Amino acid sequence: MTETVVSEVVSDVLSEVRGQVGFITLNRPRALNALSLSMVRDLMAILLAWQNDARVLAVAIRGSNKEGPFGAFCAGGDIRFLHQAGSQGNPQLEDFFTEEYALNHLIHNYAKPYIAFMDGIVMGGGMGISQGAALRVVTERTKMAMPETAIGLFPDVGGGYFLSRCPGRVGEWLALTGDTIGAGDAIDSQLADGCLPADQQAAVWEALATQTFASGAAIKDYVASKFIAIEPLLSGAKGQIDQYFALPTVGEIVSALESADSDWARATAATLRKRSPLMLNVVLEQIRRARGMGLADDLRMERDMVRHCFYLRPGQSETVEGIRALAVDKDHAPKWNPARIEDVTPEMVAPFFASPWPAHSHPLAALA
Repeated sequence: MTETVVSEVVSDVLSEVRGQVGFITLNRPRALNALSLSMVRDLMAILLAWQNDARVLAVAIRGSNKEGPFGAFCAGGDIRFLHQAGSQGNPQLEDFFTEEYALNHLIHNYAKPYIAFMDGIVMGGGMGISQGAALRVVTERTKMAMPETAIGLFPDVGGGYFLSRCPGRVGEWLALTGDTIGAGDAIDSQLADGCLPADQQAAVWEALATQTFASGAAIKDYVASKFIAIEPLLSGAKGQIDQYFALPTVGEIVSALESADSDWARATAATLRKRSPLMLNVVLEQIRRARGMGLADDLRMERDMVRHCFYLRPGQSETVEGIRALAVDKDHAPKWNPARIEDVTPEMVAPFFASPWPAHSHPLAALA
């Protein structure tokens, strides 16, 4: 039996119940399935409905590309919308982040196994709707990143929570550089649970719809039984990551990388020099604070931070400027303020962590 939860108009989020599984396909391939506010709302409504639907033992989610299912999971939030809304004071900007973070929280706490097929690009908001999954399935085509520092933002959607829990200082490295990793390193970094060959995804997806399972756990175990071994590529750099990214400040990290006798270290320093100096400092503080927080507190902190990214410095938002340079004008020449890592002071960073709301009226006060 097939049941469509969202409207009959071709939607950016397709959903159906087949057999004992609720299936979701992100269907905005021209934008690499970047999340809009309407997609966040559709996902929330679908998941809330299925949480109380006795027919649904588990949920599976995938992306799509221009040729069909799989191939790209989700490239993040719709940054063109964020730029437009942030530049024009559109109140839907506030709604987007509040509702997206509430969706992230629901996925982490979902009552049934939620299985994410993370094929192709999995970045930013795509990590937010997959890191809370009971089973995070990557393929040899997976390209995973939290690239927000490239646009003067920070790794949100719970990034503080899940990156800070990576082994060693991998979380600081991924958060600050925005570097991309593949399947083996995602598993090694505890950001994925196993690798499924890309050409087997369709068969496994179909089997979930046609086979009979005793429980949601049995559905999860069936998918995990198809995993194959895949080697990480970063093994040689892990010692350097832990050495440099454990240093106390961004300035010390970059200085040590620039002084090192290593191609990897110098290339990493060059990457950091291109990022917003202010937001690098904010992000390092975020990851280290989040290491001692639960998910709900981290999401509340990130909701405070994202408000400040757009409104703390009117006319001087690093995020609006970063999106302009990368995605709107595409000149790839953001004018960061301050321009140098050496010119950022603790007094510039601290306001990002002051909540603009009393605890009882925080937009995410209800998260437990």
